[in-house]
Amino acid sequence: MSTTPANPRTAIVIGAGAAGLATAALLGREGIDVTVIDRIDEIGGRSGELTVDGFRFDTGPSWYLMPDAFDHFFALFGKRTSDMLELVDLSPAYRLFPEKQELIDVPSSPADTISLFESIEPGTGEKLRDYLASAGETYELALKYFLYTTFSTPAGFIAPEIRTNYRKLVRLLGEGLEGFVDKQFADVRLRQMLAYPAVFLSSHPARTPALYHLLSHTDLVQGVKYPLGGFAAVMRAFESLACEHGADIQLSTEATAIHVDGRRATGVSVRRSDGTAEELAADLVVSTADLKFTETRLLPRSKRTYDERYFAARNPGLSCVLLMCGVDGELPQLAHHNLLFSKNWNVDFDAVFDGPHAARPLDASQSIYVSKPSATDSSTAPAGCENLFVLIPTPSAPDLGHGDAYREKASPRVDAIADAAIAQIAEWCAIPDLESRICVRRTLGPADFAERYHSWSGGAIGPAHTLKQSAFLRGRNASRKIDNLLYAGATTLPGVGVPMCLISAENVIKRLRGDMSSGPLPEDI
Repeated sequence: MSTTPANPRTAIVIGAGAAGLATAALLGREGIDVTVIDRIDEIGGRSGELTVDGFRFDTGPSWYLMPDAFDHFFALFGKRTSDMLELVDLSPAYRLFPEKQELIDVPSSPADTISLFESIEPGTGEKLRDYLASAGETYELALKYFLYTTFSTPAGFIAPEIRTNYRKLVRLLGEGLEGFVDKQFADVRLRQMLAYPAVFLSSHPARTPALYHLLSHTDLVQGVKYPLGGFAAVMRAFESLACEHGADIQLSTEATAIHVDGRRATGVSVRRSDGTAEELAADLVVSTADLKFTETRLLPRSKRTYDERYFAARNPGLSCVLLMCGVDGELPQLAHHNLLFSKNWNVDFDAVFDGPHAARPLDASQSIYVSKPSATDSSTAPAGCENLFVLIPTPSAPDLGHGDAYREKASPRVDAIADAAIAQIAEWCAIPDLESRICVRRTLGPADFAERYHSWSGGAIGPAHTLKQSAFLRGRNASRKIDNLLYAGATTLPGVGVPMCLISAENVIKRLRGDMSSGPLPEDI
């Protein structure tokens, strides 16, 4: 078993996304001299930014959920979130466009959401109250015992509070989220509102453990916020903390190999955009790159903890086509966050997770997400225009092709998926002239995720949170064969999403300190 080095003086962090920047900031806070490298020419990783003709698009995350994770991370540096970001509360939290039914505005307060459920399906108001109470209790248990931990000891599993809840936790782990919801609610729209968060976990709702109903606490109880400047502003906040604590961030610098001597990584070979190569030495290496890429491309075969057979048996999660549109004129039909749900969305998820489906010949979901950040943030579009960001789930399959965000022309299949989404939005959201009003259009496809971010199978979010890929079953944040190689990011524990990336960075520090506790580090504020 690996033993992490005590008191490393220098570190290399591979990747300048959320996890890499957060890890660099925390390592710098520990007094370690940190170099961050990334092959692309901007910070943020998948949480990037694209500006075209006055329209500014986030190219990745757009839902600001789990505000307490951000609050805690900033507090580790003696700061409040308000010192780093300007947050706006969204109302409605989001707008739902169910197929062939009237739209529903989902409120931003639990009491109003309970009333909404009761108005749609009498008797479900109280059921939702109980559901959200259970979600909140499960969320708190997760924070205390299953997120801020390296699972180095079984102590968290035998804590008195966990033992008291064994029966409930076993039931929630053994049942799918979709089935758990369907037993309590009959209306399809209400079911979908509660089961859709599985997509945030890169998972099929029917195959996601019901334990993850805790996510309803994050959107229906904690509320939905938007950081002005988008997630690019969030990445800049992480970057500022990293730089404040001495990090040297080197972009357009690709990691090509991790060098190992015995049980120690001695450094990282890099190739810069001008073609020059160099080996950077360090006492500690932290890879926030895709775990499969790190293990199978950067490490010598004899030093791999996870091999191709390991990944062949696992689920890479979903990919997507991202469509970014600048639209001439206003779009009052849309809120900031919008969800378009097929009535029979199992067809959508079957096409995404199980391969081609006769009802979805484009290999893409018709249950899609549409963000209109210009509803809240005027900096995202020229005056009198709107900014649309559309996420269309697809299989993790690079052969679906590229978009045109970073190349001259999109692949035909990506273009066809984008065309179909525009037509769907026009019809479902009553915007018949939408296509003719689009003045800027850019796309990303699964092949872009595979090439730009070395993403396993072109996945857009990270490995699915199935039962076999959750908590300690998700893997380790430390190599078993190299004592000073650690991992952070969406492809290791605790999971996908920016808040989980922040927690994964904190778990690097816990691993370095030999801290086997199951809770967050003490705050400085």
